[in-house]
Amino acid sequence: MKRFDFTKKITVAVVIVVVALIVLLGSAVVVKPGHTGVVVTMGKVEDKVLQEGFHLKVPFAQKVITIDNRIVKLEVETEAFSKDLQTVETSLAINYRIDKNQSYFIYKNVGSDYENILVIPAVNEVLKAITSNYTAEETVVNRSLISEGLVKGLNEKLNSYGLYVADVNIINYEFSEAYINAIEEKQVAQQKLLTAETEKQTAITKAEAEAETLKIKANAEAEANEILAKSLSSNVIEYKKIEKWNGELPQVTGGSGTIIDLGQ
Repeated sequence: MKRFDFTKKITVAVVIVVVALIVLLGSAVVVKPGHTGVVVTMGKVEDKVLQEGFHLKVPFAQKVITIDNRIVKLEVETEAFSKDLQTVETSLAINYRIDKNQSYFIYKNVGSDYENILVIPAVNEVLKAITSNYTAEETVVNRSLISEGLVKGLNEKLNSYGLYVADVNIINYEFSEAYINAIEEKQVAQQKLLTAETEKQTAITKAEAEAETLKIKANAEAEANEILAKSLSSNVIEYKKIEKWNGELPQVTGGSGTIIDLGQ
């Protein structure tokens, strides 16, 4: 009988210790660095948050929902129509965070699935609005401007919920096969036009150079002739005639066919 009583006492003591440990563990919560704790009391979300560290709570009556307040990377693939009505498939990487002081607000009003409920729909809406201002070709050239516009537009939509977008990176653009073929044909045509213009300019330059050479040559000959003409006096001309004369006078034929020597 005494042995039974002792065993019973041991069992009760063990139960008490176990219950005490459960209560003790249920009364404490540790919030990890970079996180906050949203307190829910009997199903009601408290308008306060627990910062990182050790905290006490009412066991069984309260629970703490941990919210990650670090910068989170979200990748989204979506499509939109450009200004020239081309389908632009876009891959995005969005870095955002939840404000620590507003963790309770987003959990209370949106819940834990805020990415699918708020962030992704906002990305689709803002991207479509921005893409419609550019042609498909311009979206590639203005990638940085579109990224800046996305950051601004997303913050305007999400800041009121405690969500803040740090930056948006456009990973890739994809276009329809027909549009890509059209771009390639356009590039080929532009290259041919550029080649033709280059060849034309080369021919013009060559012709201008040849014309300039002929002009210089003609001017040089004209100048030489002018100098020569000025240097020839009547005495010099006569001297040149005498220098070239072979010493014989010209002969003429008389009416009877007789040759008359003018020298005689």
